[in-house]
Amino acid sequence: MKELKLSDYRADVDRLITYIPWLESKVGSTVSHLYNDNDLSSSTVTFPVYDSTLLSFINDANSTGLMDTNYVYAISEYGLKTHDDERNAISEATVKDGALLSGILSKYVLGGMTRGTVWNEAVTEGIFLAVLKKMKQLLEIWDKPLA
Repeated sequence: MKELKLSDYRADVDRLITYIPWLESKVGSTVSHLYNDNDLSSSTVTFPVYDSTLLSFINDANSTGLMDTNYVYAISEYGLKTHDDERNAISEATVKDGALLSGILSKYVLGGMTRGTVWNEAVTEGIFLAVLKKMKQLLEIWDKPLA
């Protein structure tokens, strides 16, 4: 697995941490709803409608160098199976665990492109928030403070 040095992605992390206050306000709440038009028949397919800030975050995250399409390997290397496993791994991550943090972020950003509930799940469970806070903390320890 490639090693990811977070310091190489400082600009990307700087851009993403601007979403921390919004993510903090949304932990435990839903950031999407199913489109429901009463005029549609019951045989129509429903689809999720997402909060615009969430979509901006996903767009920004997806355009960074932090996205790893092989995130499954990073996550399986640590044996992460549940949200609690992920939160524990995030809280214990060190500067050497950049690939893990990137992998968890990628799992939810990229996974949400094909499964409608994944983005909402990452916000509700505080996964996006925990990853960004940890990245910020690690960069502040090894470099200079972030905004």
